[in-house]
Amino acid sequence: MRRQTARPTNLLAPLMAIVGAFVLLTSPLLAAPLHDETIVLPGATSAEGIAVGRGSTFYAGDLFTGDIYRGDLQRQTAQLFVDAPAGRMALGMKVDQSGNLLFVAGGFTGQGYVYDAATGATLAVYQFAPAGGIINDVAITRQGAWFTDSAQPKLYFVPVLRGNPGPFTTLTVTGPAAAITGQFNLNGIAATPNGETLIVGHSGTGRLYTVNPLTGGSAEIANVSVPNVDGILLEAGRLWAVQNFSNQISEVRLSPDLTSGVVEKVITSSRFQVPTTVARHGGDLAVVNGKFDTGMPPTASQYEVVIVHR
Repeated sequence: MRRQTARPTNLLAPLMAIVGAFVLLTSPLLAAPLHDETIVLPGATSAEGIAVGRGSTFYAGDLFTGDIYRGDLQRQTAQLFVDAPAGRMALGMKVDQSGNLLFVAGGFTGQGYVYDAATGATLAVYQFAPAGGIINDVAITRQGAWFTDSAQPKLYFVPVLRGNPGPFTTLTVTGPAAAITGQFNLNGIAATPNGETLIVGHSGTGRLYTVNPLTGGSAEIANVSVPNVDGILLEAGRLWAVQNFSNQISEVRLSPDLTSGVVEKVITSSRFQVPTTVARHGGDLAVVNGKFDTGMPPTASQYEVVIVHR
């Protein structure tokens, strides 16, 4: 047998390293993930809600001051947009793009707000519940906006008539979604494209439910467990459920009749720090870090939006 010298062996090592790197880069199972990015909300002292507006515009809120930031997801910029009056809060939010209206849940104030998404002017203030109630999130339909109440099994509807928000009505939720099992109960909310079915996330049970917007009757979406569920988003045939203290987002495929679902993907990021709500722009998800792990109210020195490239 011919004796091998050390020289060919030494040359083999870098060659194998190159081949190994090529395999890692080309294998779907081992592909290096894209780097997530962050957009700092300058001057924010807390954070919670996020919504996407026209183009690549986004809005995010300072939870405990009620201030609203506006930025650009492509340019990765943000600046103060609404310097909210004292006493307001900003939790979940959504944009009605047909009227360019920004709806914001007011948390422990028991209120909801409507802002002009172009100018930041306050267009309406609603007192849905007494102060101390928890108005947590909002969903948009073609008819108007639905708000959740985490303290009691109620939803509030604000109609939009010819671009103007009208008087609100209250819907009492019945069935399994009405359970009061924790400090926070009904939380994130979404609506089907036709507005005929609402979907709510329940923080106390860690489950998703459908709600009939006419009767308030609810039913559990079977086979989907999302502990610590916070904001949810229903778009493009998928539902994303943010799980705050779990530091992840579950991507759920729902059955056509919305009676069951399957968690197809769990999205994580090293940049997550108690994410609360999510919006979508193209193939990316934009997520707000609440940083509630630093205390309540949170005490972090910086708050940001995380852009997750999927």
